[in-house]
Amino acid sequence: MKKDIHPKYRKTTIKCLCGNVIETRSTQEEIHVEICSACHPFFTGKQKLIDTAGRVERFQRKYGDYKKTTRNNAR
Repeated sequence: MKKDIHPKYRKTTIKCLCGNVIETRSTQEEIHVEICSACHPFFTGKQKLIDTAGRVERFQRKYGDYKKTTRNNAR
């Protein structure tokens, strides 16, 4: 193997937006994430909408009445 071509492997802190902090090892010193296992709906069993730049609201405005309009049009 060649010497001095591999990155340093050191202790890393992963910080989530929910406030959860995870200590692990990586090539980066600090990592910021939006969703972790403490707040992800798959692990928590709770539905949680995370709005990024108004995308959820825009989607609900555009397609929110979809079921209502298709049911009324089908009859």
